[in-house]
Amino acid sequence: MKICEIKDLLGAEVLCGEELMEHDVASACCSDMMSDVLAYVKDQGVLLTGLVNPQVIRTANMMDMVCIVFVRNKEPSEAMLELARDFGLVVMRSSLRAFEACGRLYEGGLGGKLGDAHV
Repeated sequence: MKICEIKDLLGAEVLCGEELMEHDVASACCSDMMSDVLAYVKDQGVLLTGLVNPQVIRTANMMDMVCIVFVRNKEPSEAMLELARDFGLVVMRSSLRAFEACGRLYEGGLGGKLGDAHV
């Protein structure tokens, strides 16, 4: 699925990375605990979260993600967006709650996998 399709499914606003909207992603994950993302997530393209701090951007970059969607209309700071630009990440904001956002992506055909982890 292309990031532009994710934007449409979630009714999201692109905050940075507009030039990367045609990038393909195969899966997504959702968490507000970056320690869980680091421990369990493998091969994810999109991170959905309600946590707004610079560690989200750093975690996504470390895990080779290409897109972050802040749910519940959470607003990242300009410093966070600058860091995301430096890392080449798309950052979006959606008014949806995490549960509904994940459901729409799953229904739209985007999967999620946890590698070898069992949660």
